[in-house]
Order: sequence, then structure tokens, then C-alpha cells
Amino acid sequence: MSPSPLCRQAGQLAFLGFRGTTIPTELRSLAREFAIGGVVLFARNVEGPEQVAELSFDARELVAGPPRWVAVDQEGGRVARMKRPFTEWPPMAAIGRADDAELAGRVGRALARELRAVGVSFDFAPVVDVLTQSANPAIGDRAIASSADAVARLGAAIITAIQGEGVAACAKHFPGHGDTTVDSHVDLPLVAHAPDRLDAVEFVPFRAAIAARVAAVMVAHVFVPAFDEHVPASLSRRVVTGELRTRLAFNNLILTDDLSMKACSARFALPEAVVRAVGAGHDGVLMCDPNPEQQAAALEALVHAVEDGTIPSIQIEDSVARHARLKALYMAAGDGARRPSAAWREVVGCEEHQRLAAELRAFA
Repeated sequence: MSPSPLCRQAGQLAFLGFRGTTIPTELRSLAREFAIGGVVLFARNVEGPEQVAELSFDARELVAGPPRWVAVDQEGGRVARMKRPFTEWPPMAAIGRADDAELAGRVGRALARELRAVGVSFDFAPVVDVLTQSANPAIGDRAIASSADAVARLGAAIITAIQGEGVAACAKHFPGHGDTTVDSHVDLPLVAHAPDRLDAVEFVPFRAAIAARVAAVMVAHVFVPAFDEHVPASLSRRVVTGELRTRLAFNNLILTDDLSMKACSARFALPEAVVRAVGAGHDGVLMCDPNPEQQAAALEALVHAVEDGTIPSIQIEDSVARHARLKALYMAAGDGARRPSAAWREVVGCEEHQRLAAELRAFA
């Protein structure tokens, strides 16, 4: 049976994690019921390029209708879900040390070509946090630099390059995770700055990313009392809609960071977190913990929140329209009409990319 129109709309906002290197039965069931919007690949889902290409095809074509996003965190350095034979890139701090926008663009293009070759359409990269706290356990060398202007310039070059190769990019982690001493995977970090400081430093690279037409911005699970004294930024309408959507005039996708991270999950059950996040103004919610029962419960809670008027139906419709507009850009009609070819062999880990990684490694 086809999902109801509301279930289909709510499901379009979901990016789901799962177990295994093929699409599990539980994910197929969720896709049939909710027409989910995307999947997120982790190292647990990756055996090699050919397998990822097949998995990406199957994920994209799970059910009729709009294709699924196939997303991954492929930043370089310690956050790279795909290892050899994929090119292993140094951490993005090396781009900051090189301070070369042309080099940044070449790296972004090469990284995206390998993802595109195996059917990945969405990269949760680059990190555009400004590393003003050297003891930051969550960001560290994932950040490009400690200068807002350098991060803005080089981050925009990476975004333009990734998207120029047909992969959607995602600037993260708004409103800024660079000046924290707690890892949001473990607990809720505090960002104690006043709005004027955030505007002058942390927001600078996000403005540049928006000017570069970045497909998405990811919002962090950080506590910013200057904006909201009650909930993390990721669940705050003041941050998501007030600052990012309205004041920074961003009209592409706004996504949560993974809602299973302890900064959020230790305080809110997944169904409540999803309803709060969408109510705050997100277009996409990441549920990366491979727990299909909880994922289903969260999507059911979202449907009920729209049915009872907690979340206006027009807001869901606007989010679905944003997804559709960007999917038309990054997943052209016909892309999924045939099984993946072996063309990836000419791209993944190729000699040109290995030379480029070695060039960048000189600055690591």
C-alpha cells in the first residue's frame, strides 16, 4: 500500500542510518511507509567501491517517487567513512595551512568525483567552524583555520568545487562549534559568546557558504544562551528560523546534526527531538542510530504533530519543495535508471588524486 500523502511528506525530511552493506528489510519497510528522503552511510555500510555503488543505487531507488539522497561524512582526515581504495585525504587543516583557494578547489573536486562515481549525492562537508579553541575535542584539525576570513574564503572554494561535480555540500556546524571544549557526541557544549561576537566571527564562513549557494547548512547540538536559554541550538526556533533562515537569508536545506548524539539524546527522546527540530525550522533530521523501531516512532510523532497543528502543514510542504528543487540539481532525471557501471575504477583512488593528496599532505 502506498504511504499517505502526509507520511510521504514527513518521510522526505528523514535521513536514516542503517546496519549492513546492503539495504536491510527494516529500511525497506520504512521507505514503503514513509517514502524517506535519504540514507546516511557510515563505515559499517562500506566494503568497497563496487559494493557502495550498488548500495547507493538500491538506496536511491527504494520506492517510487523522488529519489533518496545518499549522504556521507567524507571530510578528510579522521572523519572519512570511505577508506582505501578511496583516496585518503589529509585533514582540512592542511588546506588552511596551504592557504591556497585553487588547491582547496582541486581537493574538493577530486573528493566529489570519487563520491559521485559510486552514487553518493550528498557530502556532509566542509566543516566551516572557526577553530578559536585549540583544545576543542570535537573539531580540532577538521577545521580549516582559526581565522574567520580564511575559513570563509577556503570553505567557499571547497563548496563550489564539490557542487560543481554534482554532489550537494553541507556547511557545518551552525551557529559555530569551533570555540567549545566539549564534544557534542558526548555532552552538550556551551558557546558563551554574545550575538555580536558570533556575528563577527562564527557567522562569517556561513555567510560565505550561503553566497556560494551551498546546498545545506547543518546545525550543531550546542547551547547558546545568548540566543536560547532553554534548548540546544539544533532545537531552537530562534537559531534555526530566526538567525539562519531569516537574518542570514538562507533558503536551501537546513539539517540537524545526528539526533542520536548525546548532546541531544541524553535530554530528549528521538520522537520529541524530531518534532522539536522540525518545529524549529529544519528541513531534514538525521537519525543515524540504526534503530528502525525508534526511527519509525519518530516519523509517526512528526506526522501526528502536523495532524494536530503543532507543526503547520505549509512548513512541511516548503521543506519538501526545497528537497525536490535540490534533488533536481544534484540527481538528474535518469541517473538511477541503470545499474552502476565500473566507471568508478577510473576515478576512485586514481593516480591524479593520489598525487593531489600527497601535495596536500605536505601541509598536514
